[in-house]
Amino acid sequence: MTLRWEAFLGHVQERGEYKTPDEAERSARVVLALLGAHLVGDVRADLARRLPETLALILLNPLQAAEPLSPDRFVRATAAWIDGATATTALWDVGAVLSTVVDAAGEDLLDRILFQLPPGYDLLFGRPAPGRRP
Repeated sequence: MTLRWEAFLGHVQERGEYKTPDEAERSARVVLALLGAHLVGDVRADLARRLPETLALILLNPLQAAEPLSPDRFVRATAAWIDGATATTALWDVGAVLSTVVDAAGEDLLDRILFQLPPGYDLLFGRPAPGRRP
């Protein structure tokens, strides 16, 4: 199921408690650009098909990652790309966007996404793996 632009940003805005849709869009663009740098092949293409077109293009034309980022570094990279963000606010931004990505992707695709990412990303998507309690 493809989420429409307004629905996707509405979910991000609600979950991130942003005052404006522009704030939600800014977070979505940054997080999806960073995520796209970590996904390859059919997984990235399948996720893109489930996102609004503008966000799908961001996911499909990502920043180039020299190496996979750990979840902590992913959050810090998000903070670096959002004006005025801290690691704490960036964690909130990442959670708002990635939990909405889960809604668009569904559990089967999420499993495929997590398989391509370093350990610990399950927590950023709000889906901790069983038996991985910190």
